[in-house]
Amino acid sequence: MNAEPADQIRLLDVQALDIRLSQLAHRRETLPEHEEVRTREEELTQLRDLLVAAQTEESDTAREQTKAEQDVDQVRKRATRDQERLDSGMVTNPKDLESLQSEIASLARRQSTLEDVVLEVMERNEAAAGRVTELTGRVTAVQEKAEDARARRTAASGEIDAEIETVRKEREVVAAAIPADLLKLYEKLRGQQGGVGAAKLFQRRCEGCRLELNITELNEVREAAPETVLRCENCRRILVRTPESGL
Repeated sequence: MNAEPADQIRLLDVQALDIRLSQLAHRRETLPEHEEVRTREEELTQLRDLLVAAQTEESDTAREQTKAEQDVDQVRKRATRDQERLDSGMVTNPKDLESLQSEIASLARRQSTLEDVVLEVMERNEAAAGRVTELTGRVTAVQEKAEDARARRTAASGEIDAEIETVRKEREVVAAAIPADLLKLYEKLRGQQGGVGAAKLFQRRCEGCRLELNITELNEVREAAPETVLRCENCRRILVRTPESGL
């Protein structure tokens, strides 16, 4: 394949722009804000799970407290009725009196036990409510940090996207001046060689594979016409000669 030396030089310009585009794409993909957002979202998920658990515990203990208080109220009412019967003098049978007094004493013990239960459940409910308040505050704080990270990520991505668009337009202009067959070969090699399809011959070394040409290869390069499109014998990339090639 033949191409004007100036077109081959332009190929290096296209290569430089393609490398720049790859660098920008990598920079966009590896923005630190990406990891920060992921970390915040994971933290939010964990906190929300803990918050749901705390809210469930608060709700459960509230129902448990209501039930325990109802049990105390029932026992208290029963004890009040029994005491009123005892105080009324309506129960005169010694055996019935003894039974009534025994029941009042039993109800008093039962009420004391149930009141202890109410206090214990109340303490658990208050602890759960405090946990809900704490976790709600933490969720809000992390949400704000996550939103800030997303905003910064969007801004940084936008700046990179704008630069990518500028470089793409510049590449289109430069590539349009290169013969189609040469550009097609370059694109094919670029896909095969990790994004580098053309390399400069600099000081007798291929800048693509970084290997120095041996004397036989150098002689072949020296003897080749300026229009001849050369290929590196080692990496097979297009080898572009410049005044800095050291020939």
